Amino acid sequence: MKRRAPGADSHAAMSALATTLRGAAPFAALVVAWALVTRAGLVSAIFLPPPADVAWTAWELAGDGSLWINIAASLGRVLLGVVFSVPLAVALGVLVGLNRHLAAVVEPIVSFFNALSGIAWLPLAITWFGLGWGSVTFIMFNTIFFFVFFNTLVGVRTVPKTFENAVRTLGGSRRHVIFQVLIPGAMPNIVTGLRMSIGFGWRALIAAEMIATSTGLGFLIFNAGNFHQTDTILVGILTIGVLWLVTDRLLLQPLERRTVERWGLISTAP
Repeated sequence: MKRRAPGADSHAAMSALATTLRGAAPFAALVVAWALVTRAGLVSAIFLPPPADVAWTAWELAGDGSLWINIAASLGRVLLGVVFSVPLAVALGVLVGLNRHLAAVVEPIVSFFNALSGIAWLPLAITWFGLGWGSVTFIMFNTIFFFVFFNTLVGVRTVPKTFENAVRTLGGSRRHVIFQVLIPGAMPNIVTGLRMSIGFGWRALIAAEMIATSTGLGFLIFNAGNFHQTDTILVGILTIGVLWLVTDRLLLQPLERRTVERWGLISTAP
């Protein structure tokens, strides 16, 4: 069993703390600048309330449960979109990528719909599914699906043909080619597509919630805007940013980094 060097744990803890502080420093600077601007009266509180007022409003919304209800609604819709769209997008991307001639034909079409995915479909989604979960789920599915499908297809197409031929020469079947060559080779693209799609999915979700639902952070922001409740608007905006930052830093970035390292596309220090 390999023994850790003396002080390795404390060094790792100090390194993690330093990284956290470096990441938090820019946000702390923004909050200080925000507080100074509002304290000096450079901007009216109706347009930009002080950080303390926004924090108090967040505390009240959390206390009466409305903030948690809206967070749960938005997160549930994101999760629903990911669960339904990602497996289908990866499977279709791999299947289409197996035929390189078909992939060359499909890729421009997928790229076209990828550019249109999300908010552009909102009026049609409301027409087709009405107001509510149906429209929002369709928007989320549409946004995430085409991002992941496109990246999977590109990833499969970029896997060198020689790898596939090598597996077949050694007696490998189509199943071996798919699971031991194409999917591993395309995995960095797939994970990158997933990370990008969830980011764009959040934007599309907030826009859809402003129009098509009566719950969610998008609705919270839109409803507060109708009553000029700037503090509540900022609570919704900041909550969205924090949720995305936590998801990206704790889940998506480590997943992307480990995927890239796992398949030998970068070298790591011992």
